[in-house]
Amino acid sequence: MASCLAGHFGPSQDYVPVAEFYADKSVFVTGGTGFMGKVLVEKLLRSCPKIKKIYLLMRPKRGQDVASRLAELTQSPLFETLRKDRPQELNKIVPIVGDITEPELGISPADQSMLCQKVSVVFHSAATVKFDEKLKLSVTINMLGTQQLVQLCHRMLGLEALVHVSTAYCNCERERVEETVYAPPAHPEHVVTLVQTLPDDLVDRITPDLVGDRPNTYTFTKALAEDMLIKECGNLPVAIVRPSIVLSSAREPVKGWVDNWNGPNGIIAAVGKGIFRTMLGTGTRVADLVPVDTVINLMIVCAWRTHLRRGDGVIVYNCCTGQRNPITWQRFVKTSFKYMRKHPFSEVVWYPGGNITSNRLVHNTRALIQHRAPATVVDFFAKLSGSKPMMVRVQNKLEKASSCLEYFTTRQWAFSDDNVQALCTALSVEDRNTFDFDVTNIDWDAYIESYVLGIRRFLFKESPDTLPRSRKILRRLHIVHILTQVTAVFFLWRFLFSRSNALRNLWRRIVDIMTRAARLLAVA
Repeated sequence: MASCLAGHFGPSQDYVPVAEFYADKSVFVTGGTGFMGKVLVEKLLRSCPKIKKIYLLMRPKRGQDVASRLAELTQSPLFETLRKDRPQELNKIVPIVGDITEPELGISPADQSMLCQKVSVVFHSAATVKFDEKLKLSVTINMLGTQQLVQLCHRMLGLEALVHVSTAYCNCERERVEETVYAPPAHPEHVVTLVQTLPDDLVDRITPDLVGDRPNTYTFTKALAEDMLIKECGNLPVAIVRPSIVLSSAREPVKGWVDNWNGPNGIIAAVGKGIFRTMLGTGTRVADLVPVDTVINLMIVCAWRTHLRRGDGVIVYNCCTGQRNPITWQRFVKTSFKYMRKHPFSEVVWYPGGNITSNRLVHNTRALIQHRAPATVVDFFAKLSGSKPMMVRVQNKLEKASSCLEYFTTRQWAFSDDNVQALCTALSVEDRNTFDFDVTNIDWDAYIESYVLGIRRFLFKESPDTLPRSRKILRRLHIVHILTQVTAVFFLWRFLFSRSNALRNLWRRIVDIMTRAARLLAVA
């Protein structure tokens, strides 16, 4: 694969480094407490040391005020490098009380006035990424939240860039997706009016008809949000970043960092525990996966470039790997197995294994035998022993998560990324290293190993000290797994043998042929 450097001569002589662009500037971030938002905040503080302030839109949650939530956020392993080397940088984070679902984002008039005077760059990453979200809430967050933010940005006196985070799959009805904003699947205004005026139960009933060919409300509302943004941004300096399936960090600030069970994460975690063994998908299809730090680096550079090319209109950046550095679902699954066996999780129920299949009948049969039946048996004995049965409920959740991914594991898209490549060539060598978003640099084997270790460390909270014991247990489970397979084959053979004359005759022929062959070899 050719890297983004090929055939280009780099930046001009009056080049302004990316970090210098952020010097003495203040940034406003929505979705800053989410998976991508946290990585964005940490990277800005660590790699743009002269940045002035980072204002985070936050809401009180579960009895915690925003100050408590911010303190908890900065204690995350993600911020360990900053806490150790430059703890004073964390003082630059300023929480802004608000709520993306509220009018005017729930921000007080005083805070709105302050933001409008001080903010130079806005990153809008707040969204509901739940595939099965109710349409009303999805519209409220993904569409109306974007609309409210744009209205606030119009009042910002010194705004130099607004970076809107969308998704590569907002145009998933197309097999090839260019870096452009397509006509929406419906009129955004009509959809907003519907969800605001109709009863919730009626909205739920008509949702499948509104969403149409799209697999969920997430991709539907994200497409409408892009159209709404284009219509309402006016002369604002806007860029749209469309990542594909975002997974753990590849390098920064910690390899393998992940903090949620969304998308493939929960499935891979369950596979590693040995409680999930079959998934519907086409193994030869490209799995367009992208590390979170790759996306964040692109977003940071996008703001820099948007300011420099303010007169060029809204530029779209498809942040994807499928064209430059593809990996298939089959390879992703097999490599995950490889490292789940090398670095096993603690308290594994069964030896990790399984298959991805495009045959729905085969998948359903396997799911019955390998998922539902064992879960029912385990819950039965749990009830007998007085314990709380939970395996059937866990399997139901896993199968629901798996069904949400089916649309993406059974199809393939070609996402054009010419704008991303052009942006890469505009950077100096130093900035390419500091803000690396060249996907050809991803070593999938090493990345998936760090991904598995990240799930082990950050999701299951398992110490590396437990690995020797986990490996010992896994070796025993492997022996049990093989013995179980051999026993199952033996009893199946005995069952069939006892009920089929044809099979008995076939077996006698095989034995007879083998006996004759042995005699001939002995004579020779």
